[in-house]
Amino acid sequence: MKIQKVREIAREHGISPGTAEKVELIKMIQREEGNFDCFATAQNGVCDQQGCLWREDCFAAARSVRHS
Repeated sequence: MKIQKVREIAREHGISPGTAEKVELIKMIQREEGNFDCFATAQNGVCDQQGCLWREDCFAAARSVRHS
């Protein structure tokens, strides 16, 4: 998901996106929704949150973070 859409979703949740990076912004949204702020923490492509809006981006971000 593009950062512009993430910022739009943040605003819908009453979060001012400011200059937050995508990973931190998604974690802020997750907390606001009452969910775990687990974005980009999936290990080996494993996650039990099947209905998560961020699922595909999460796996890609987790791989990126691990290889940094």
